[in-house]
Amino acid sequence: MTDLSGQIASVSRALAVLKAFSGDESFVALAELARRTGMHKPTVLRLARTLAAEGFLVYRNDGAWRLGPSAGSLGARYQAQFDVDAIIEPELMALSAATGESASFYVYEADIRSCLLRFEGPRGIRRHVRSGEVLPLDRGSAGHVILAALGRAGPAYDEIRRKGFSVTRGERSAGAASISAAVHGANRAVLGSLCVSGPVERLTKAQLRAHAPALLQAAAQISWKLGGVSVAALRSRWHPE
Repeated sequence: MTDLSGQIASVSRALAVLKAFSGDESFVALAELARRTGMHKPTVLRLARTLAAEGFLVYRNDGAWRLGPSAGSLGARYQAQFDVDAIIEPELMALSAATGESASFYVYEADIRSCLLRFEGPRGIRRHVRSGEVLPLDRGSAGHVILAALGRAGPAYDEIRRKGFSVTRGERSAGAASISAAVHGANRAVLGSLCVSGPVERLTKAQLRAHAPALLQAAAQISWKLGGVSVAALRSRWHPE
């Protein structure tokens, strides 16, 4: 049992080294890897050399390291096998069941957004939004949370960032009210937004805000499950090339 525990610990430490690369830099110095992983430099060096032997890391003469071709190949295979619908649809169904309203997932590009997937609630507005429909990014809660997550300036967006969600009633569509939260991927990249919506005559701001805990939990779950998916991969589902 001791040998097995030691092997598991070694694998965990090796994975910690790989996860220490944020993707924002080409090479990372050994001392920085040690700081990020919380391990001693000799331990990190031993793990890095082992990973480099398998092509998961590449060494530079000044002692810095970067991810290697094996890491890229593994990521490409993950992307190829990844079923976005299978991840998002169950979360939309669960969110709709929890709120009694319709739940949608939006992707964005430039100044527009589109409904990638939608689950109609029992009391929703039928055909209020169709999958694939192109909508403005600056109208409706689903667009506002994306802009806020992207860093749009202004008191209204500061408030969204503070609360973690946006509520609108009759803004983009006179008959609809909604509450939305942003969905993030690896390194906090903005992937899109998750939205709960229903008829404006029934959903007051207080009722929408009451759905915030379920919405934020679902957004966090989708963010975690889509952690290895790029923005480009999601957009390709919207308009495949």
